Amino acid sequence: MTKILDVENLVKGFSISGGMRVHAVEDVSFHVDKAETFALVGESGCGKTTLANLAMRLQKPDSGSIRLLDTDITDLGTKELRPHRRHLQMIFQDPFASLNPRKPVGKIVGDPMRLNRTASNADAETRVVELFELVGLSADDMRKYPHQFSGGQRQRICIARALTLNPSLIVADEAVSALDVSVRATVLNLMIELQQDLNLSYLFVSHDLAVVERIAHRVAVMYLGQIVEMGPRRQVFENPQHSYTRRLMDAAPIADPGQRRERGLIAGEIPSPVWPEDQGPEKVALNDLGDGHLVAAE
Repeated sequence: MTKILDVENLVKGFSISGGMRVHAVEDVSFHVDKAETFALVGESGCGKTTLANLAMRLQKPDSGSIRLLDTDITDLGTKELRPHRRHLQMIFQDPFASLNPRKPVGKIVGDPMRLNRTASNADAETRVVELFELVGLSADDMRKYPHQFSGGQRQRICIARALTLNPSLIVADEAVSALDVSVRATVLNLMIELQQDLNLSYLFVSHDLAVVERIAHRVAVMYLGQIVEMGPRRQVFENPQHSYTRRLMDAAPIADPGQRRERGLIAGEIPSPVWPEDQGPEKVALNDLGDGHLVAAE
């Protein structure tokens, strides 16, 4: 299987006042294969968005390595990194905030081609028409502005923009969490169809277990900046081994009253990722249970 993204021993911290440091990502390793959806799931503040930003090289890691299509991009400068940017695209959580309200959406989707000089103006317009139709919009929509669309339509526009340069990997950071439930399902189905048709790879970041179970091939559960369980979707959801994974699943709402179960209450203080500058959390070791199912020792 071809690795599109390979992350090894990634570390990222942020110094704060009082000689303290936030350990946002601590010694994390994972990879994303071609045509695969790899999901990062965990509660808010666990470090999954920081990890996605590091993978995109929107932030620079303190240590570790990031390989994109066999090229080490960890220490590349802005100019050196630019040719590789076209292989990495992102779908943001809030589609309205990520679209320029002063531009027609057709120009927004076509801008990456113009900025990267991959197509003439005429070819760019033809490509934008194709992308709009691909995501379920019409060519007439190209002249409209972001405020003239619904939330689901705006996210389709963001997906079209992410596809403009034929990327190898799309990072979707809470890409459907701002949408209504019914719209969320149609956008997820669109992303799955596009993956099948275009052999796309997704790094999918979410706190919603139901969404992750629908779209992911492999799942990594993050807790306090570290991965505590990782493996194929079915094994993680049907046979969760780490206590934190089980607590996440217990906390997920169940629509059918007949399937409700007793939930264990979490007692004690919530651990903090903030440590003195000269200290840090204990690094967890992942044990292989077989078939790629890895679990941290407790």
